[in-house]
Amino acid sequence: MKLADPFANAQYIIELAVKASQEGAGLCVFPELSLTGYSIEDLRLQQILLETTVKAIGKICDETKELTSVLVIGAPIIFKAALYNCAIVMHKGHLLGIVPKSFLPNYREFYEARQFISGQHISQEEILLLGQRVPFGVDLLFTAIDYPDFVMGVEICEDLWVPIPPSSHACIAGATVIANLSASNITIGKAEKRTLLCQAQSSRGICAYLYAAAGQGESSTDVAWDGQLSIIENGQILAQSDRFPEGQNCLIADIDLDILRQERLQMGSFHQNESARYRYRTIEFTLKPSFDTFGLKRPLERFPFVPSDAHRLEQDCFEAYMIQVAALKQRIQAIGAKKLVIGISGGLDSTQALLVAVQVADELQMGRDAILGYTMPGFGTSSETKQNAEALMETLGIQWECLDIRPAAEQMLKDMKHPYAEGQAVYDVTFENVQAGLRTDYLFRLANHHNGIVIGTGDLSELALGWCTYGVGDQMSHYNVNGGLPKTLIQHLIRWVIQSKRFSDEAGDILQRILDTEISPELIPSQDSKTLQSTEQKIGPYALQDFNLYYILRYGLKPSKVAFLSYSIWSDIQQGTWLEGFPEEKKKAYSLSEIRHWLELFLKRFFAFSQFKRSAMPNSPKVSAGGGLSPRGDWRAPSDGNATIWVNELLENVPEG
Repeated sequence: MKLADPFANAQYIIELAVKASQEGAGLCVFPELSLTGYSIEDLRLQQILLETTVKAIGKICDETKELTSVLVIGAPIIFKAALYNCAIVMHKGHLLGIVPKSFLPNYREFYEARQFISGQHISQEEILLLGQRVPFGVDLLFTAIDYPDFVMGVEICEDLWVPIPPSSHACIAGATVIANLSASNITIGKAEKRTLLCQAQSSRGICAYLYAAAGQGESSTDVAWDGQLSIIENGQILAQSDRFPEGQNCLIADIDLDILRQERLQMGSFHQNESARYRYRTIEFTLKPSFDTFGLKRPLERFPFVPSDAHRLEQDCFEAYMIQVAALKQRIQAIGAKKLVIGISGGLDSTQALLVAVQVADELQMGRDAILGYTMPGFGTSSETKQNAEALMETLGIQWECLDIRPAAEQMLKDMKHPYAEGQAVYDVTFENVQAGLRTDYLFRLANHHNGIVIGTGDLSELALGWCTYGVGDQMSHYNVNGGLPKTLIQHLIRWVIQSKRFSDEAGDILQRILDTEISPELIPSQDSKTLQSTEQKIGPYALQDFNLYYILRYGLKPSKVAFLSYSIWSDIQQGTWLEGFPEEKKKAYSLSEIRHWLELFLKRFFAFSQFKRSAMPNSPKVSAGGGLSPRGDWRAPSDGNATIWVNELLENVPEG
C-alpha cells in the first residue's frame, strides 16, 4: 500500500480483488484503513484526503461490478460531522453497508481517539455516499440469499482485544463469518497472541474468522508491520500467510458453512446466550459464485481421528492412552477387582487393551500376574497371530494360558445339528458366532472364578459398523477400554507405545509384527496358512469407514457431502500428507464408485443394522473429540431405526463412477 494515496491503494485493492475472484473467492477482506494507510496520523483529518477517499471508493465500485467476491475494505468516513474508522462492504458495485470501529485504542503507541470517534453506539442509521443510501452502524449483518448460512459480521482490529468483542454479539445474532480489518503493528510475540485471540473468538463464536493485518507500505516512524493474514474456522487454522511479505499478499481458503451450522445445532448452550445489545439489520445480496474450475482449498485429513502434525499426533496418543489408563484404574479401585481377565487374539484391539491393563497394574502396584490373558484358538486362528499373542503376553510378564475352544465348539455344533458337524464346509454366521460366544463364556466364567473383571477390546469403528457379536465376543465385557477409539487411531497408539519405549525392545518388536498383520476375525478356516479371512473386504477399508464415521457422527453431514470430502482427499494419492510409518498397503487412492459403495454400506450398517448392539454396550470412556457411541454419552438413537433417507440422498446425488 501507499501512504495517503487512496487512488493508488484502490488500484492495489482492485488487482487483488480480481485475483481472488479468479480463484473463486466469495469474500475478500482487506486491512484496516487500507485505502489511506493506517499510520498517517493527523493526515486523516485533511479535507483533500477524505474527499479523495470517497472518490477512490467509487473507483473500486465501478471496477469490481463483474466480480463475484464481496469486498470489505477499510477507510475513514465522515458521519454527522465526525470521523469514523470504518469497514466498507461492497458487492458488484453496490455499497451494502458501512461498519464503524467500536473500540479505539488510545494507549502506548496508539492515538486513534485523537482523530476518530467510537461507533459502538451507532445503530439503525444510514449515510448518503456516492449517491447511495447506505446502512451505517455496528448493527449490520450481511447475508447471501443463495447461501443463507453465509452471514457476515464485521469488526475492526482493537474490537477483538476487548473482553466482549462485537463479534460475540454478531455470532449470537446469527453471523457465521467474521471479517476483521486490522492494522496491528508487530512486536515480539504479538503475532502468536493475535492468532490465539482469533482462534479463541472463532471457537467461542463457532464461526469463521478472517483476519487481515497491515503490512508493507505502512510508516516505520515508530513501529513496524508484518502483514499477518489468517483464516480460522471454529478454532482451526485453515490458512495463515507468511509474515513480513514482499509486495502484495493474498490468502485463500474454503470455509465449510455446513460444519459451522451443524456445530451450532449440536451445541445447545450456544443458543442460551441471548444478546439484546443491538437489533441487528440484515443486508441481503446474491453471491452467485462459480465453482466449476476450483478444487477444495482447505486442509483436510485423510484420517480425521489421526492428526498429520507429528507433535499433535504424539500429544493425542499420549492423551488417548492415559484416558484409557485413568478410566480403568478408577473402575478397578471402585469395585475392588483383584484380577483383570482379557482375551488376547494377536490383533490390534486386544493388544491395545492389554497394554493399558499392564500400565494400570503397574500403577496400582497389583503386580502383572494380576492380569490373566488367554489365547483361545478357533477354526480360523492362524499360527502367526497365536504366536504373536503368546509372545507378547510372555514378554509383558502376565499370567497366560492357551484355551483351545475347538472341542467345545465342535460339540456345540454337533448338538445343534449344524451342517459342519456332518462334514460339510458350511461357514455361516452360526459357525462364526459359536466360536465368538464360547470365548466370551470362558472369559466371564474365568473372571467369576478368579474374582476379576473381563476387559473389553471392541473399538469405536466396530461399534459403528456393528462388526461385533451381540452379547458375546467383543461386544460385551465388564468394562471396555477401547470403545472410544477408532481403528485408525489404535494403530498409531501402538506405534506410539513402541516409540515411547514404555515397554521392552522385545515387546516393541512383537508389537510391530502385530501392526504388520492383516486385520481378520479369524473365524473361518483358511485354505492355507497365509490366506486369512479379511475384515476390510467385508465391511470396507477402515481408513474410509473411519472418515465416514467422523463426519456423520461428529457433524451430521449429508452423505453426499461426506462423499465429496472423501473423494477430495482419497481420489488422488498425491494429495495430502501420509503419516510416517503407515503401512504401504494402506497408501492407496479410491475411486468415486468405491467411495460411494463403502459409504452406502456404512450408512446401512450404522443407521439400520447396528444400533441395538450399541444400546447394550458396556461402560467405556470417551476418548476422541470426534465423538463416541455410548447410549449414555454422545449418541442416542432408536434400536429399530432405518437408513432409507441417508441411502437415498447418497444414491440420488453421487454418481456411481
